[in-house]
Amino acid sequence: MAASNNYDGILLGMGNPLLDISAVVDEDFLTKYDVKLNNAILAEEKHLPMYDEMSSKFNVEYIAGGATQNSIKVAQWMLQIPGATSYMGSIGKDKYGEAMKKDATAAGLNVHYYEDESAPTGTCGVCVVGGERSLIANLSAANCYKVDHLKKPENWALVEKAKFYYIAGFFLTVSPESIQLVSEHAAANNKVFTMNLSAPFICEFFKDAQEKFLPYMDFVFGNETEARTFSRVHGWETEDVEQIAIKISQLPKATGTYKRTTVITQGADPVVVAEDGKVTKYPVIPLPKEKLVDTNGAGDAFVGGFMSQLVKEKSIEECVKAGCYASNVVIQRSGCTYPEKPDFN
Repeated sequence: MAASNNYDGILLGMGNPLLDISAVVDEDFLTKYDVKLNNAILAEEKHLPMYDEMSSKFNVEYIAGGATQNSIKVAQWMLQIPGATSYMGSIGKDKYGEAMKKDATAAGLNVHYYEDESAPTGTCGVCVVGGERSLIANLSAANCYKVDHLKKPENWALVEKAKFYYIAGFFLTVSPESIQLVSEHAAANNKVFTMNLSAPFICEFFKDAQEKFLPYMDFVFGNETEARTFSRVHGWETEDVEQIAIKISQLPKATGTYKRTTVITQGADPVVVAEDGKVTKYPVIPLPKEKLVDTNGAGDAFVGGFMSQLVKEKSIEECVKAGCYASNVVIQRSGCTYPEKPDFN
């Protein structure tokens, strides 16, 4: 592909690189640790024994994860253009960190990790029951990312080179200063800045940080639960995902370069896309229940597929199709993993 150089570092992600500790557990285990399916939370003191108990009681898999990193990996896989994507976040100087670096590099990502001296690489407990997942993240080193790392010339060069940015809402809890630098750069240079609502707790407890960056968001991703939480927290008094998507797309913008598009996934139900005050719904690829392995990484994969076509300046319909294809692949496998080559056209 002669023009592939134009794609050099075109997409940059920043987020929390976590090692997924994934297992099919049972209802008793969920109850014991007070976790709910289809939710994502930060680990508290009471959750800390969970990781060891999972590996002693259940059949555990270790899979490189972290929401943004998953999305960037899937975009890279879909693009099949070496060097198209970059990623930054913080890991520890340990075997998990080394494994993560190896995995991301093998996936074709240009990773510039900050390596924290004191904290271990972050982990995420993935509890699967009936194919649905619950995420409990112990950020550790991922929580140590500092804006000083971003400002280093070799790292800021990745920001300069990129034309599209994706940052999951989870990073709001770690380095809002970094998000501010990237979002302002995007706005000043007519580049495309995208984020994800990511989890109900982000919409609820990090509302101020989320609101601060909303004006910069050209695309807002999320799922139906997050959208409804966002609506409740903002006093909108509607549970209607289509209405909520429109309202999010109409919130004020920092610049008029791009209109905002809201993209809300709803599991097996159609994807809701709001722009220009109207909603379009796109059906997902149906999957028989027996083929569902787990939903871990489904939303991340959707974003990755979507972004892979957005950077090619394809239509929203194409972007959604690619997102649906990628998530369909990922939910038939454990964690956010995929075969060697995509079969998407």
